[in-house]
Amino acid sequence: MRDLEIRDDRAAGRLEAVSGGEVVGRIEYFVLDRPERALVPVHTIVEPAHEGQGIAGALARELYGIAGREHSAVAPLCPYVAKWSERHPDEAPPADQALLTAAKDWLTEHPGRF
Repeated sequence: MRDLEIRDDRAAGRLEAVSGGEVVGRIEYFVLDRPERALVPVHTIVEPAHEGQGIAGALARELYGIAGREHSAVAPLCPYVAKWSERHPDEAPPADQALLTAAKDWLTEHPGRF
């Protein structure tokens, strides 16, 4: 997709893919502070009319890029992002199991968030 812009709406916990002024995909995430700082993607959503165009992969790549620039880890609870990270180990360092457990615990403690 040529005109894809990815923007981080940190306050809303969304990394959005925008094309032609329309949000065509997003990763919903939260920021975990303990046991270390991490971005935790929970859902990846691409609008049906835009599936198969590499949008989800572009979002996952940018999420890891943001984490790298912020010196943060990524603890992927989203199945898509977890699979993407397995296929791109050079761009997506694996998350420590303790970090994944802490992310799952946070999600359990905040049931209305996602």
